[in-house]
Formats: sequence, C-alpha cells, structure tokens
Amino acid sequence: MTGTTRSSADLDPRRRRILVRAWRRGIREMDLVIGGFADAEIATLDEDELDQFEALMAEDDGDLLKWVTGEQATPERFQTDLFARVRAYVPDFEPETRSDPDGKRNSDT
Repeated sequence: MTGTTRSSADLDPRRRRILVRAWRRGIREMDLVIGGFADAEIATLDEDELDQFEALMAEDDGDLLKWVTGEQATPERFQTDLFARVRAYVPDFEPETRSDPDGKRNSDT
C-alpha cells in the first residue's frame, strides 16, 4: 500500500505516474511529505509546476529531506514557489477522533 488517500481516477496519465512516484520514495518521511503534497495538489498543478515537481522528485531523498527540514540550504535551482509550497506542506499526523457509545470523544490510537 502506498499511503495515498487520493483516487487517481480523474487524473491524466502523467499525473497518475507522478502520484505513484510521489508515494514510492526511498525514505518514509519523504513519502509523507512528497506524497501528501501530491495528494493535495496534483490535480491543480500546471505543466510548468509538474515539470518542477518531477525534477524535484528526481533528486536524492536524503538531500530532499535536508532541504525540506532546513538542515541544508536548498539549491538555487529549487528555490521556487513550488518548492516553498512543498516545504510548507505539513501532513496531518493528528489521530482522528470519534465518539464512543456514551457520546464521549476518544482518540483513535
């Protein structure tokens, strides 16, 4: 399982391939950042942004992780609005809450 929560049924073939690649990174943290960003944004990216996103995904995951976390300076070629959006993307790691039969709210853990 990839981790994606998004259906690719409404996407063109290029966007489908990108979505799969975004969730099949080498480092799980990058799956969550790159894949989560793709889930949220892939349908709205224009052709230039898709080109930028594919170029970004071609980079080494270890480097990407350092750039996203700010541990290492992002190379000038990736200092784009798109990368700023990727870097600002924060996956929702909060557990879902539900009500039990007594009406109390519980955290799913």
